[in-house]
Amino acid sequence: MKIYTKTGDDGQTSLFTGERIPKDDPRVQTYGTVDEINSVLGMARAFSDVAEVREKILQLQKVLPRLMADLASMDKPALIKESDVATLETEMDEMDKLLPPLKSFLIPGSTKSGAILDLARTVTRRAEREFCKLSRFEAVHEVDGLFLNRLSDYCFMLMRVEEFIIAKRAAVLV
Repeated sequence: MKIYTKTGDDGQTSLFTGERIPKDDPRVQTYGTVDEINSVLGMARAFSDVAEVREKILQLQKVLPRLMADLASMDKPALIKESDVATLETEMDEMDKLLPPLKSFLIPGSTKSGAILDLARTVTRRAEREFCKLSRFEAVHEVDGLFLNRLSDYCFMLMRVEEFIIAKRAAVLV
């Protein structure tokens, strides 16, 4: 099987459900941005120095293909579930218990992985904006929008955990 199909040479692509649409369609833009999130998270995982953060990122990367399938499908039941949103919320609540309260805005970049996780947060915010635009014109699953909203917060919390644990380790070494 060849990696190239030539079926997109005319500026069209196929959705997961078989429909052909332009490559710059808002639906394609939205699931393409989710694909970008997955790539950015892969970079964050590769650079992370915290095993727990790497594992959380990996588990998240296993969920994102379901979100992409939802966005690349028409008239199919949602693959993202309320339980996926609840899992993000529960894990953020657990992470929050480990961290000191925020007293100011954070400046990303204390660690490589933290900076990349913050990039994942901003790419997720873009995906959410694209999802909102798409939802004005086409049917989408509301739960997908909820998941994207929580995902950006989740990336922020992962960044905080990564940078907090690394700072704590450094303090012990001094």
